[in-house]
Amino acid sequence: MPKLAILILVCLLASLSSAACVTKRKRQAWHKFDNTQKLAYINAELCLMQKPATLGLPSAKTRFDEFQAIHQLQAYATHFVGAFLPFHRAILHAHESALRSECNYAGFQPYWQEQLDAGKFKSSAIFDPVYGFGGDGSGPNNCITTGPFANYTNHLGPSYENTDHCIDRKINDVMSAGSAQKEVNSCLAKTTWVAAWNCIEAQPHGGGHGGVGAQMMNGVSSPGDPLFYLHHTWLDKIWWDWQAKDKKKRLSEISGTNIAPDNIPGFPPRPPNIPKPTGAAGDPGNTTTLNHVLNMYGNGPNRTIADVMDIGNDILCYEYIEP
Repeated sequence: MPKLAILILVCLLASLSSAACVTKRKRQAWHKFDNTQKLAYINAELCLMQKPATLGLPSAKTRFDEFQAIHQLQAYATHFVGAFLPFHRAILHAHESALRSECNYAGFQPYWQEQLDAGKFKSSAIFDPVYGFGGDGSGPNNCITTGPFANYTNHLGPSYENTDHCIDRKINDVMSAGSAQKEVNSCLAKTTWVAAWNCIEAQPHGGGHGGVGAQMMNGVSSPGDPLFYLHHTWLDKIWWDWQAKDKKKRLSEISGTNIAPDNIPGFPPRPPNIPKPTGAAGDPGNTTTLNHVLNMYGNGPNRTIADVMDIGNDILCYEYIEP
């Protein structure tokens, strides 16, 4: 091959490998979706709930279950540790990609602007029985009985148990007050990664989980309620809003521990069949670094923390639209 042709080919391959993200996925607030957009997202989630599992993960029977399994299998390695926010950013991206590639969803992952509903989740439009996620639970097991997900059977959970059960909710508006704007503002005002991460993981993180209650209150199996993804997308937006205040510093700022305490507040004890975390691939010690590998258990490629620090990079390629 002539030298000029080789040079052109090398340049072309280099440009392709470093191609910038051009058209970013636009993540919007749920309350800004019209009814057609809401139904499109709901139907895509129902599609994942109907597709059979393909990865052989324990007790998972549907593709929806397999995303829940990522969380269940790694709960003690992904909460109260430096990888908390990066891990959830990675799982959200994998989930969004599955909705689009496996269920023909043409939109993007929405977020629940929870501060609008803080202290009054019970009246939120997100619990609409037609254009939302169904309402509060009822009966002895707090099963949801309205909305598109009322008849879904969770196969994973509660917690580390794997027994068939309903999606349950127990809305608590004392807890939902933790999603208030003042809590968000407090986190955005933090000047270090450790302070911001700990703030977000406490409140507003706890406000959404505790406010919805029941399944969402379970730190291990909470992705069994599809609201999990809208809640954590909102938290991801808060982290991004914090990063955007000083991108030069905060797009590479990471630290914390890799190993959570054996007894995490609000989490059930780790059973013997779940090994004690000892670090992560690429990051074997107890200090979280950018080399830390985020394990998706086959639900899309594994990512390093470095891969997910910038939401506008070639891998993630999305942005948040302010409501």
